[in-house]
Amino acid sequence: MQLNGAEIIIECLKEQGVDTIFGYPGGAILNVYDELYKHRKEIRHILTSHEQGAAHAADGYARATGKVGVCMATSGPGATNLVTGIATAFMDSVPLVAITANVTTPLLGKDSFQEVDIAGIVTPITKYSFIVKRMEDIAPTIRRAFRIAQNGRPGPVLVDITKDATDLSRTVAYEPETPVSVTHEENTFSDADLELAAKMINQSERPYIFVGGGAVISGAAEQVNEFAHLLDAPVTDSLMGKGAFDGTDALYTGMLGMHGTKTANFGVTECDLLVVIGARFSDRVTGNTKTFAKNAKIIHIDIDAAEINKNVRVDARLVGDAKDVLTGLMPLIQKRDRGEWAAHIQKLKETYPMSYRKDVLTGPFVIEELYRLTEGKATIVTDVGQHQMWAAQYYKFSKPRQLLTSGGLGTMGYGLGAAIGAKTARPDALVVNIAGDGCFRMNMNELATAVRENIPIIQIVLNNHVLGMVRQWQTLFYGQRYSNTILQDQMDFVKVSEGMGAKAFRVTKKEEFAPVFEQAVSLGVPAVIECWIDSDDKVFPMVSPGAPIAEAFDETDLTQRSGE
Repeated sequence: MQLNGAEIIIECLKEQGVDTIFGYPGGAILNVYDELYKHRKEIRHILTSHEQGAAHAADGYARATGKVGVCMATSGPGATNLVTGIATAFMDSVPLVAITANVTTPLLGKDSFQEVDIAGIVTPITKYSFIVKRMEDIAPTIRRAFRIAQNGRPGPVLVDITKDATDLSRTVAYEPETPVSVTHEENTFSDADLELAAKMINQSERPYIFVGGGAVISGAAEQVNEFAHLLDAPVTDSLMGKGAFDGTDALYTGMLGMHGTKTANFGVTECDLLVVIGARFSDRVTGNTKTFAKNAKIIHIDIDAAEINKNVRVDARLVGDAKDVLTGLMPLIQKRDRGEWAAHIQKLKETYPMSYRKDVLTGPFVIEELYRLTEGKATIVTDVGQHQMWAAQYYKFSKPRQLLTSGGLGTMGYGLGAAIGAKTARPDALVVNIAGDGCFRMNMNELATAVRENIPIIQIVLNNHVLGMVRQWQTLFYGQRYSNTILQDQMDFVKVSEGMGAKAFRVTKKEEFAPVFEQAVSLGVPAVIECWIDSDDKVFPMVSPGAPIAEAFDETDLTQRSGE
């Protein structure tokens, strides 16, 4: 058939199974939007308030489903406004295709109006970036972009298309194609690799399992559960690995790292074997790499060979999809009794439980109430900061893709757009975004998007009137010099939210939260719940930057130190 460039773009998106696009139109991409209008019953377009919100929404859609998220923007500032969202997706291995338009080919490189080399700008933060100047190249490029975004370690791909390539006045031949299935070409582990790992596991007396985001992406939750119980080994996870292993399981010991539990941090330090599944040894997990798991041999399972020995030296490597690796590994493992090690870990749990003030409204209380009221079944989205860590610590994630959060880049303002994307992808799910007041004010304009599109998300704002995590560091490491972290201004989040058309509530006491939350959910519309908490509430446990994770401390430790 003969189609123009704009028609080819839309047909290719339909071909790839795209049902939702998040974006913002402009001059250079008008041809595409004109064609999209004709297919509005097949592809839903959600007009965000800002292009960054579109990228985050596409990201949230992808994380909630495992499908490729799609966002679009026009040339120049439209394209550059996607950059933070693209970088967020890149750091957390999220499959995303960003389609941008550019000026016509003759105007490239001439500092034309709204011209920017977006393909060049995003090269370090994408798996691949394309610029398409010919109509004939549109279909093969978009198809390739979707393959790249999904295959191996997922990630974002950008396709920049010049306006003349979408010319409505001429056509080229177009033939539909069936999308190519995702392959695991990166599986390079051998039988010898499996045998070595199995031998190390079978000889281990004190094994520990560390689960990362790769296990979520792989869809390996069932295999991880079987593997853990086969070894009878304690399990910890990273922020990105939440839900790949059931947080209510008796073997689970909480998150690892800077704000991980003492049980997990001490246990990993004491273990003689650490099996790492789909994690990249982030500095927020390892602390001082020279002392990380210092008594253990390490087995690293990861689909990206570049991650092996990048941050931490390992003793055995299994490069491949986590589900495939575990499926091949488990038949080689001998089930054995490790009761003494299990008893020791249980003793650590009893000695170092998580705790917080029970007499006033706090972030941990809100999270625990949220868990109780949602029966642990909500899709939780967070921004970045103290509230993010409290959500990771106190909401027990039992299934993968329940927690959507910016882990690698730590993007403040991520949550609201991502929540819109997640709710769009999974309309039957209860989607709750948790933000601090600093994060909420960054991209609160996307609340207007949720209202306009009738996307009933619940937005919780833990308002401590400061930049909480930064202030915590200033308290602990900067002599309480609170440089530009106090937000005691005249912002009224309830009025602002109501001004954008949402329902809004303010909670100042513990007993107010449950009835307000239940009312907000029952309304079936976008709702904001602002919770006032103390400016000096902190996230504990904590490991000082660069210190060994075995030196995790909490408020009791600080009190004892100050009294010495």
